[in-house]
Amino acid sequence: MFTFYQIQSSIYTTFRPPEVLWPLDVNHTYCAHFGQEPTAEETKEERYLLNSITWPGPWVQGLPVELSSDPTKSYFVIQGSSKQQIGGQLLVNVHMQNFLGLPKDHGGDFLIARLHSPSLGAGVAGKVHDHHDGTYTVLFPLLWAGMAWVEITMVHPSEAVVVLKRLQKEQPDRVFFKSLFSSGDLSETTVCNLCLPLNYKPLCNYTDPLTGEPWYCYKPEMLGCDTRINHYKGGYKKNLITEYEAQFFQSDVNIKIPIPASAMRKVTVLPREKAEATEKNNISAGYYFHGTWRPLNGEVIQQFKDSSAITRCLRGKALYMFGDSTVRQWFEYLSALPNLIQLTLYSSYKTGPYMAVDSRNNILVSYRCHGPPIRFTTVLSSELRYVANELDKIQGGLDTVVLVSVWSHFSTFPDEIYIRRLRHIRRAVARLLKREPATLVVIRTANLQTLGPESSLFNSDWFSLQKDALLRAMFRGLRVQLLDAWEMTLAHHLPHDIHPPYTIIRNMMDVILSHICPFEEL
Repeated sequence: MFTFYQIQSSIYTTFRPPEVLWPLDVNHTYCAHFGQEPTAEETKEERYLLNSITWPGPWVQGLPVELSSDPTKSYFVIQGSSKQQIGGQLLVNVHMQNFLGLPKDHGGDFLIARLHSPSLGAGVAGKVHDHHDGTYTVLFPLLWAGMAWVEITMVHPSEAVVVLKRLQKEQPDRVFFKSLFSSGDLSETTVCNLCLPLNYKPLCNYTDPLTGEPWYCYKPEMLGCDTRINHYKGGYKKNLITEYEAQFFQSDVNIKIPIPASAMRKVTVLPREKAEATEKNNISAGYYFHGTWRPLNGEVIQQFKDSSAITRCLRGKALYMFGDSTVRQWFEYLSALPNLIQLTLYSSYKTGPYMAVDSRNNILVSYRCHGPPIRFTTVLSSELRYVANELDKIQGGLDTVVLVSVWSHFSTFPDEIYIRRLRHIRRAVARLLKREPATLVVIRTANLQTLGPESSLFNSDWFSLQKDALLRAMFRGLRVQLLDAWEMTLAHHLPHDIHPPYTIIRNMMDVILSHICPFEEL
């Protein structure tokens, strides 16, 4: 039946003639509802989700840049004594000021926070609360004894966030894609996207017949829509912001700049005087200690230090990975196992699909990128598969593990589009867990990355934070495991990177493997 389903699906996709659409009567590029109209229930959920991530602002715009947030003139104050007790919470107040040294009177700045002890290889993310008056409160759980340093960073001033919100609304197509169409000796290339701006060219409609996910390309002048060969990232639009707005996106000035302390910037955390039950702390998902990630939900995380331990854990298992390049890192980590042989077949570098097998231990590991939008190099159009559809092809079971990471390539699109994609994935996950409840499903959250003036307009951590919050809300209550990549990158001392460094990937894999093989099973 599985083989029959694959053949049937392939035939349907191959012979279904793409519909040609003529220009729509629109006067903007907003594309949240291109494709199927949401139901009343979906609209209600969407409204709730969007309200849940509402960001303060905008306020008065066009004021001199001197009145915007200056991280170097801002400061933080540690509340309480320089000596704190383990198991408690450290409270820090942040006061934002402008370049004139005057207090800000509104919120909306994007701040991140970390408490760390370099000598102990320890670190934990802080929870930032915006009081909407230029002040912020940050809470840190005190989880280890020793000297701990407070680190507060302004990722973007509130004035920059206003610009990012405008781009999200007005320029959802600022990353564009292309496809090659070919037949015989004739070939043409056209621009593609989730939605395309007002244009008098006809469109090829590649909306997925199963999920209803939309995708369009401008129709070639000489060729038909059924001659599409591949998909690839076309590039990034230029001149998206004004000279005035560019002042809020300056390296070493107001992009990821640390905020100084007004007085002390560290505390000494004292051990408990007597053994007590550990207080539950829901501020953070976990923390690092001696370079090892420790969740705060009571889970026991093992360290799989050698390949033999990983092989023992994965024996008889099938791992299916779907998503972007941040989940591909997990495939690359596991494919380094000595007995795991990678089958390249027609796969291209970075795009996949990949498969690796260990026939001796009956291990299968596979990776497939998610459907468009995907900013990869050339991918065959036949290999553009939607995660929801691929999940429906998996039988599932006790020896099946599904790993999903879908976030980075949606940063430039309106949040409604991301909600729609997650909704389809959530439904497919629910169907999988219904037919085989023992299936392990792990959903990876977004992570922080390196930012500059230009990359901020496309991949800002603010975009990732919004998508991250939506993802958590969408899968809340579903029996899946959430891997908190956001806190695992924020709490670590290594620089932020879209592709976290090896040591963080190793900790992520230890978390995943510990879910696959609980402590009592080894």
